[in-house]
Amino acid sequence: MRQEFIGTEGKVLLDTVRRLYRRQARSALMKVLKKIHPAELAWMFRHLTARERLEIFDMLKEPEMVGDFLSELDESIRLDLICTLQPRRIAEVVTPMSTDDQADLLDALPDELREQVLALMKKEDAAEVEELLQYDPDTAGGIMSPDFLAMDENLKVGEAIQKVQQLSEEAEMAFYIYVLEEGTKLKGVLSLRQLLMNTAGKQLSNIMQTDVVAVTPETDQEEVAHIASRYNIMAVPVVDHDGILLGIVTVDDIIDVIREEATEDFLQMVGAGKDREILLKPAMQNALTRLPWLLASWVGGILAMFVISSFEEELAKVVILAGFIPVIIGMGGNIGTQSSTLTIRGLATGRVNINRAASFIGKQVGVGVLLGVFFGILLGLMAWIFGSSRLGGVVALAICATMLLSTLLGTLVPIVLRRMDVDPAVATGPFVTTSVDVFGVLIYFLLAKGLLGL
Repeated sequence: MRQEFIGTEGKVLLDTVRRLYRRQARSALMKVLKKIHPAELAWMFRHLTARERLEIFDMLKEPEMVGDFLSELDESIRLDLICTLQPRRIAEVVTPMSTDDQADLLDALPDELREQVLALMKKEDAAEVEELLQYDPDTAGGIMSPDFLAMDENLKVGEAIQKVQQLSEEAEMAFYIYVLEEGTKLKGVLSLRQLLMNTAGKQLSNIMQTDVVAVTPETDQEEVAHIASRYNIMAVPVVDHDGILLGIVTVDDIIDVIREEATEDFLQMVGAGKDREILLKPAMQNALTRLPWLLASWVGGILAMFVISSFEEELAKVVILAGFIPVIIGMGGNIGTQSSTLTIRGLATGRVNINRAASFIGKQVGVGVLLGVFFGILLGLMAWIFGSSRLGGVVALAICATMLLSTLLGTLVPIVLRRMDVDPAVATGPFVTTSVDVFGVLIYFLLAKGLLGL
């Protein structure tokens, strides 16, 4: 049984590869590389230097091995390696790959190099790849595979089984057989198990399921992932507006989409851009990506500073007021981040219906009130002990109001942004944190000024 590679085993193998590379023991190194799974080899390449990557990659000769490895590799590293090859060698490497993987690899190449490679491929393969390249990479058309099992509705079970045996090696996934009307239009679907469980004389039209869940090529890949998850299916068929079956999005691609979209959302929520390979980027590019979000936080801090300085006289009279500012801002920021994270993920997974968001907003506000009261009592008691009962009341009300406001903002902002067709993960974080910094301090000092008679 294969265990997870990343860990002690991975580090030992990485050290072995590096040691053999430094000794130029090419024969021994090649034997080791052949035994490594393509996904594990891709993990190793992340930890090699640019020179080590190029020279070790140059040693991989078998096109099928290279193709499987490249399909697992990070896009930026893959592009650096593939661009070192001659067009004919690239054509050899991509030939054993599935059509959707071929399209992914060629789409990242410079236009001129891509055209040269397509010209060297078989006409049928090149035509299929060019058809996929016309779609946006983040849509169903961009990630679908044109290799699937499809049969005419009038075919009998026995004939269909024979056809499955003949075509299963060419198909991307043999779990489903798609039933066609007039040879092209999707009419139904049945699983391989259903096919085998029926008698040989039955027609496919009599045993197929007609309520097929399908998408169009323009459907966003995230929506495709939602559909696969909602209906528990291993592949999602892609049809054009006339119902003609174009391809299928398989579960391996759906898993990649879920991982990619989740990574993008989390990166954007913390202001680290949406580049999933940010850890592989140079320091300057990394810094420039993260700068806008930090700049927004800086603006919020400056505004909060002006608010605090405008209450300088009040602070001078009751110095202990300053000690509770970090707690109020910190608690407000934390609950605002929690609320925005829950809302964004709810919108992304479909658990929050944007058209019926009132109950969700009400529930989150209720949570904000409960937590605000709880922490207001705790902090108010502390302020009472170290200051006075009136100060305790001010602090309790301030943290309660700030946490309620933060919860409301963290919930409302993503929903409003989604209604405006703006990705909520991009702007929610800076807006919520900046607002909490400014309004939290303002609420605190206004309450102090009014209730303490400053």
